[in-house]
Amino acid sequence: MSTKNRLASRKWYDLLNHFHLLNDKVKTKMGEKYVREEPMIRGPQFLVRLRSHTVFENTPIKLFCTVEGFPMPVVKWYKDGVILNLSAGRYLVEAKGGSHSLVIPRCTTEDTAQFTAVAGNIHGQASSQAYVFVSLHMLSFFHFLPAAMLPKIHYTKINITFVEKFGPVFATEGESATLSATMTLNPNLANLQPEAQWYRDDTRLFDSKWVKIETGRGHTTLTLPNLFKDDEGLYTLRMVTKGGTAEHSAFVSVADGPPPVPSAPGAPMDIKIHDANRDYVIVSWKPPNTTTEGPIIGYFVDKCEVGTENWTQCNDHPIKICKYPVSGLFEGHSYYFRVRAVNSRGISKPSRMSDPIATLELKGVPSAPGQVIATRETDTSVLIQWAPPKEPNNLIGYYIDQCVKGSKDWTSANHKPHKNTKFVVSGLKTGETYVFRVQAINELGLSEESQESAPLTVRAALTTPSAPYDIALLNCDGRSMVLNWKKPLQAGGAAIKEYYVDKRRSGTSMWREIHIPPVKERLYKVEGLTEGAVYQFHVYAANLAGLGPASKHSDDFKCEAWTMPEPGPAYDLKFCEVRDNSLVVEWQKPIYAGSDPITGYHVEYAKNGTSDWKTANEKAVSHRFLKVTGLEVGTCYVFRVCAVNAAGVGMASMPSDPVIAKAVEGSQEVSCTVDEKSGDIVLSFESCQMNASSQFIWKKDYKEITDFSKGVVIKTEGSQSKLIFKNPEKEDAGTYSVSVTSTNGVSSSYTISTEELEKMMALSYDIRHPIIPLKSELAYKILERGRMRFWLQAEEISSKVTYKFFANNKELSGPNKMGHDVSTGIIEFIMDHFTEENEGTFTCQITDGGGKAQSSLVLIGDAFKAALAEADFQRREYIRVKEGPHFSEFLSLQVGDDCSVTLVCKVANLKKESEFHWYKDDTEIIPDVKPDLSSGVCKLPIKEFSMKTTGVYKATISDDRGKDMSQIDVSGKGMEILVLHLSNVSSAAELAIKCTATGIQLQCHMKYYTSEMNISWYHSRFIDSQIIEPMEKDKGAYSIVITNSENSHKRTMDLSGDDRGKVVGGLPDVVTIMEKKTLSLTCTVCGDPKPQVSWLKNGAEVEPDDQQDVISFFALLTSDMKQVHMIIGGDVVNQTTFKGFPATAASRRADPTHTTPYFCSESH
Repeated sequence: MSTKNRLASRKWYDLLNHFHLLNDKVKTKMGEKYVREEPMIRGPQFLVRLRSHTVFENTPIKLFCTVEGFPMPVVKWYKDGVILNLSAGRYLVEAKGGSHSLVIPRCTTEDTAQFTAVAGNIHGQASSQAYVFVSLHMLSFFHFLPAAMLPKIHYTKINITFVEKFGPVFATEGESATLSATMTLNPNLANLQPEAQWYRDDTRLFDSKWVKIETGRGHTTLTLPNLFKDDEGLYTLRMVTKGGTAEHSAFVSVADGPPPVPSAPGAPMDIKIHDANRDYVIVSWKPPNTTTEGPIIGYFVDKCEVGTENWTQCNDHPIKICKYPVSGLFEGHSYYFRVRAVNSRGISKPSRMSDPIATLELKGVPSAPGQVIATRETDTSVLIQWAPPKEPNNLIGYYIDQCVKGSKDWTSANHKPHKNTKFVVSGLKTGETYVFRVQAINELGLSEESQESAPLTVRAALTTPSAPYDIALLNCDGRSMVLNWKKPLQAGGAAIKEYYVDKRRSGTSMWREIHIPPVKERLYKVEGLTEGAVYQFHVYAANLAGLGPASKHSDDFKCEAWTMPEPGPAYDLKFCEVRDNSLVVEWQKPIYAGSDPITGYHVEYAKNGTSDWKTANEKAVSHRFLKVTGLEVGTCYVFRVCAVNAAGVGMASMPSDPVIAKAVEGSQEVSCTVDEKSGDIVLSFESCQMNASSQFIWKKDYKEITDFSKGVVIKTEGSQSKLIFKNPEKEDAGTYSVSVTSTNGVSSSYTISTEELEKMMALSYDIRHPIIPLKSELAYKILERGRMRFWLQAEEISSKVTYKFFANNKELSGPNKMGHDVSTGIIEFIMDHFTEENEGTFTCQITDGGGKAQSSLVLIGDAFKAALAEADFQRREYIRVKEGPHFSEFLSLQVGDDCSVTLVCKVANLKKESEFHWYKDDTEIIPDVKPDLSSGVCKLPIKEFSMKTTGVYKATISDDRGKDMSQIDVSGKGMEILVLHLSNVSSAAELAIKCTATGIQLQCHMKYYTSEMNISWYHSRFIDSQIIEPMEKDKGAYSIVITNSENSHKRTMDLSGDDRGKVVGGLPDVVTIMEKKTLSLTCTVCGDPKPQVSWLKNGAEVEPDDQQDVISFFALLTSDMKQVHMIIGGDVVNQTTFKGFPATAASRRADPTHTTPYFCSESH
């Protein structure tokens, strides 16, 4: 071998060896891709579960699922519980990473079964099931099959040959990598360029911050500008055309970049955000690859608000699992997240930051989902569909409940929120009838339940529908035609979901499909027609079981534009409320209106098999329904409708299906009542015929009711259905009809007039708002300890009465007590603490059965202040009496018969240490006599009570347990009242005369007198009470007048008598007598009336005692002095007072020391 050949062989050998080494490294890297430290999920878990399918015979099907677990789970496939035999090639199994699929290239009816994928590893098993239903292809008997239903569609084949392919890439974190490929296309058509799809580990990639994709004609490039460990994996380029796919794959290995600290771990990978809520999210990740680094002891999670560059650490200590709930976020804000790993040597670089995630803004729970529709799917499952809530409010998902009809035993069909508005409820019992309802959920909770679905019976098998019929032409503009047809008479046990329309030229046999997607309605516009050509059409109907037979072809329709001024034909004639002599016809308005708007309709009818058409209404009706009367019982009729505009009567509709004028046996009419308990207006109808698929359809003015937002509820139980008006309004007047599907035309109607509706609304209001009569309105009473008792009394209440008390629209609760007495009808609320904050309006609301009552009490201003003061007083009084020394009777004033004034109080609950004090105007008074506390009565006399003694008097009693005080205001008005009382008590005595050495005195004795009293003396002129040296002119009437603020007192004496008193025999001038001897002084007096005699010694009146005696006789007076001592020397005067004027005689006695004069005076 030549040297050149040897060198070439050596080069080839080295290249081959390098390829093997590279391949081993790729396999090692791919293995490491799924070997992680401490993975989040160890047992198998289905991320994407199998889905049930209904397919036609001889068509392919692919069942797909995705499984996650560690170690990677092994998936086995089962059919009806038996493991699949894969050796025959009938079933193909594919697995890439965690993605698994089962392909059946050509389905047969034997493949109708339940397929199960069982995933298992050392930590357990998980399974997912799906049902495959293979239907017979009903068009196999026809020569021409619609293209839409062919098992396979052949497209133009484009051959793709890769000229340059990308190879394996080995790079380091932080670097960039580019994968590119060029290819040739044959044929290379500008309008049929293939689509370049890039995948990493079966996950499709799209242009983003981390991935840049550029595709041109014959060239595509994927660039990874900043590599992370997340970018490692098997990259696949798929060039996709409708005729096939070409693909190429290569592995991209990303090595860890230099760590921040030697031997620190690599960055975590695959950051994902879950369950974003108002103020928290859950962050998950996968651990970094570990080789020689130490074991990871935890992770730190960082966050950064979008629009800033401020990264903050979320957890204070490393967490050991690969999931962390981040809380404390702001509602409605967006954040990035990243994760750092920690080992004993240090902290890793941050992971690639997550995509921005926004927290939710919650406004409340979602509103209830809309109408729930249940349709049969298999012998053990039902497909549930519903309308989403009008107010989703950050909807999380739905919960679906199921219940056997009539049992009310609701169970949940799913155990975690379902995100779509379709759900297959499995595990149902064949032949059983179920109803369903749906609830929406968000972070704040569950919505209200939706309305219940119509009852649905689970059935084992479905059949294809029969053929549609009576294809009608409704409009033609020269390039298109509008067609309508009647639905199949037999639906096959399931709702008809779609129609397929074919066309052909008249006179040819080749049918061509008109449209690829199916038609949902029985109205279709066929476009792309040739003007002037004549066409025929036929229609197929399809349901869950498959495609039914084709209809009979239509009449020949010529493609000529309609130009007539009259309207086109109406269509879709329906009948309801068929009775022996009447029925109601409904229809749809024409598609072609003519030259003018449609103004009305005429309905014509004829006996079946005849052409004798009669007009049911001479005057056109503007609405699209008419009740036709005057029919013959048992006669079969056909109907048609003609629209009318200004140009005239238009084209008649296609004749209806025959209908017999005979009421359904046992049929009933709709009744209208007001519920006696709820007050709802209820239209009720009971069907005489029912089967498992029957449904009640309620209409207003023959338009189906679909808006339930205004409180209109349809409630169906068994064979009875009710249309309930929860919130009736005046706009609810009209004609309401109900029909029952899958019966022999069971239907009825009821017309609610405006007058009847008003009466029912009034009755409804009275039922919903009955008034409980009250004996007494809300009032209050202040109890001991200052508690407030609010109460009212009803005429009658039951034991089930409920009530609430409110203060200023805030419900009262807490430690306060509420109660009622059924026997008396009293309802009360006791408030323990009545404070200034309670000022306002107090209200009691009562509910007893359907009855209600309300009563309010306003406590504001002076009324509230008075109540609050009384409550405070009672609270203090309770504490005072129960706990320490106190006044059992507070201070009061006592006035004696002698006009003495005394302060009196009583004290209780005393002990030895108790102290009592008196105060006047806060200055302590020290009484002459200390209060006697043992008696419990304390008194303070007020000496010489007058204006000077007025003021505020206070008494206190205290010890170590507390102190009590009582005070009284003796001033102002109180003083006036007391003086008035004293004036009444101290009435003046009659005037008296008193003789003196110098004259006479007029005296008036008073029990009470103060200098503040206004006293006046009168004798024809104002004089003093003293008369010195009385003379003749001093005779007359004398008066004294005492006045105060309330009244006055007056006393009068007459000194005008003629026979004055006289001393006839006077006393000697001087008398001398020995000591200790008896002396007798005698004088004679006279006068009429009998004079009063007074003896005076040194000007002072002599009172009889053991030493002096005064003996009076008429006209003779004697004064005996026994054992006269030296000290009684002096003058003795005898003074006599008459009604006129007094007379006086005097005598002086001499003794060794001095003399004492004595006087004798007489007076009348």
